[in-house]
Amino acid sequence: MASARRPAFLGRTAIVGVGMTAFTKSSGQTVLNLATQACRAAASDAGVSLDQVDGVMSYSWHNDSVPSQAVATALGLPDCRLLTDVSLGGQAPCYLVMQAAAAIHVGMARNVLVFRALNGRSGVRVGSVQVPGLAADFRYRAGVSAYPQIIALWARRYLIDTGGTPDDLAVVPIAQRHWAADNDRAVRRSPLTMDGYHDSPMIADPFRAADCTTEVDGACALLITSFDEARDMRQTPVVLTGAAYRAGRGSGLDAGDSSWWPDLSRNYTWLLAPDLWGSAGMSPGDIDMAQLYDCFSSSVLFALEGLGLAPRGGAADLIRSGQTGPGGNLPVNTNGGLLCEGYVHGMNTLAEAVLQLQGRAGRRTVPAARTCVVTSGALTDGSALVLARTG
Repeated sequence: MASARRPAFLGRTAIVGVGMTAFTKSSGQTVLNLATQACRAAASDAGVSLDQVDGVMSYSWHNDSVPSQAVATALGLPDCRLLTDVSLGGQAPCYLVMQAAAAIHVGMARNVLVFRALNGRSGVRVGSVQVPGLAADFRYRAGVSAYPQIIALWARRYLIDTGGTPDDLAVVPIAQRHWAADNDRAVRRSPLTMDGYHDSPMIADPFRAADCTTEVDGACALLITSFDEARDMRQTPVVLTGAAYRAGRGSGLDAGDSSWWPDLSRNYTWLLAPDLWGSAGMSPGDIDMAQLYDCFSSSVLFALEGLGLAPRGGAADLIRSGQTGPGGNLPVNTNGGLLCEGYVHGMNTLAEAVLQLQGRAGRRTVPAARTCVVTSGALTDGSALVLARTG
């Protein structure tokens, strides 16, 4: 277990309420309506009246959402002390919960809603947007302009360096479909076989359609508060026990940062693991469950290895063994992940962790799970939390 600085809010702040809309191909609603629905639901779930909420935080990618201040106004919040919007994608969920917890701990706010809302299928679609950046002209000339193509470069490098094959990617969506079968919110629930995987269309080599997340319209929100406040609320507090964010050297200049990142076969989880486990006072073996950001199948392999949950090049074998599936000793992405439930940029990944630790995930609830690691992000920067059930 590595030594790391322990943020003061750890053990003293908690996630309590969860709110989600349906995940659809076409919501027929504005993003503001989706956001307010999810936020109202999260506050109600926690048993907190809206006049007790004094903070709202969110994130967006290429202007695909609405400002926190607009949502606060739509909710009729009477007294906001904290409004935050960040220009991030999937790196943001754990990171913003950390920021909310820090603000609560130092007295800047009392009850904070963190949300993500978008019409990601009927509106701005990540998979079809040309991604700008300092190296865009060079990428475009080579035909690399869309996000799936950029992530595919990393997946190919990983397979080359570890001696893997496309079947190592395939085991991720195949395993997660088993979980999705028991998730009514999941937009992909039908079983997937290896033959079915290889029959799915090639999107960006080595990714087939089954490797890529499902874009949806929808929203998800969480309510964060102090542990002292949380003990009197409606749901079981899920305490922040470990936390870390890292942006590696050479990141942030271009989409994927492939020109500057030193090792395209590893992502940010490799950098933040010592901080994360050290802050929690735990090791990978202490974890009951993992909810890992999976915009593409390779992200799961990266995170399992980067966090030390599997040896280098051994993540696919861990999944093949059945340990990450129902009844396994390390359940992973128990809602089916973003690959199956829908792409709400990782907020639903974090929400699933909370619901599981509260024992509220229905038929897919992992019995007796008390600890969970959650990641947010795919490439050069990202965040992670270790969460624990109380009581």
